[in-house]
Amino acid sequence: MNKRHALVSLNIAAFFFGLSGILGKVITTSPAAIVFGRALFAVLALSLLMLGVRGFRWQRISGGSALVVIGASAILAGHWLTFFISVKASGVAIATLGFASFPAFTTLFESIGFRERISLNEILLIVLICLGLMMVCPSFDISSGSTRGFLWGILSGALLALLIICNRITAISIRPVQAALCQNAVICLLMLPFAFHALPQASAGDWFYLVLLGVFCTGVAHSLMVTSLRFVKARAAAVFFALEPVYAILFAWALFGERPTPGMFAGAAVIIFSVTAFSRHDKKAPSPSERQA
Repeated sequence: MNKRHALVSLNIAAFFFGLSGILGKVITTSPAAIVFGRALFAVLALSLLMLGVRGFRWQRISGGSALVVIGASAILAGHWLTFFISVKASGVAIATLGFASFPAFTTLFESIGFRERISLNEILLIVLICLGLMMVCPSFDISSGSTRGFLWGILSGALLALLIICNRITAISIRPVQAALCQNAVICLLMLPFAFHALPQASAGDWFYLVLLGVFCTGVAHSLMVTSLRFVKARAAAVFFALEPVYAILFAWALFGERPTPGMFAGAAVIIFSVTAFSRHDKKAPSPSERQA
């Protein structure tokens, strides 16, 4: 994979991640059970993928890397949990647009963690994305369910930014598929005590949607995201994933009749413009692998 392929992979991953909110809405069980089921079927899918890859060998993980993986797993579980709480509280579009604020968090966390200077162009693009998100927010009344869901979504975005930073660290020393498998296995263990009582009440339809959520929206999408972080900076991935709410809004409109407001249309246009502009600018910047060469 090269940098161009990494950007394509990020777009495909964003498409699958955009389906997560749709599936989270149609699944009737609790958010904790959704997170557990998502991780469980992701583990199964990734295990089959590893067995099907010729010559794949399990890579030894150092103690330091293992701690990062465990920490990333807890962060990912929190990200999923807060996101599905947001979906249940405010709907697919608002929840997805709330956590889409994560590019700003990612740029801040990455600049602090890796001591990387934030360029003026990156600041401008992040501001444009934040402006787009403000345009789609229906209300800033804390008593409104939509507003509370929006805030849960923002918290989910902050956790996603931390996850991207952790994945950038592990991508250097751990194979992407192996890292994803380990993270989802840890999530299963973390969430089982909270999901145990809700799982027997899940319907056959719930289990079917959990399979889709775990295999495509998690196993495939997560592997593509982690692999891409070998070739692009985390902040590049974060801004590119701003397309995810656009996909989610379109899916919600087509499947549930959640017609976007004019503000949502305008905000989505700003987000798409920002992603396109950043993609052109980032071609001039060296990737992590290029800087190591």
